[in-house]
Amino acid sequence: MKTAIFAGSFDPITNGHIEILKKGVKIFDKVIIAVAGNSEKKPLLSVEERIELIKACTKNIQNLEIGAFEGLTVEYAKVKNAHFLLRGLRSISDFDYEFQMAQINEDLSESEIETCFIPASTQNMYISSSMVKEICFNNGNISNYVPKEVFEYLKK
Repeated sequence: MKTAIFAGSFDPITNGHIEILKKGVKIFDKVIIAVAGNSEKKPLLSVEERIELIKACTKNIQNLEIGAFEGLTVEYAKVKNAHFLLRGLRSISDFDYEFQMAQINEDLSESEIETCFIPASTQNMYISSSMVKEICFNNGNISNYVPKEVFEYLKK
């Protein structure tokens, strides 16, 4: 079974994340959304809230598992017996960073884990969770950038 880890903070999950996920489940037998408890970022949502929102937004997507982790993504992938990391690309600057991470992850996993890059569509290539949070904090309209479940939850 080809299993991929799609790791991120997903704080909050965006339409861009959903796009990459939908493409990923067409390639892999199973995709595990791994919500990172990243201590470097100040989260808008708790890990539990993010997981619940992801469940609500992905209820119609097959071959999906949702979990949370701390630490290195490659270590989580080993625990989950996943041999692929799924990563979305929005821009050249994303590629530069993600390519470096792919090389490090391959080295850390002793070449047992490969990274698969999926480019975002032009419709979603400028969307990031950080931008969504900034717009949200300033009372802007985020409805075009996040699934309706996230929009409704954050509107409260």
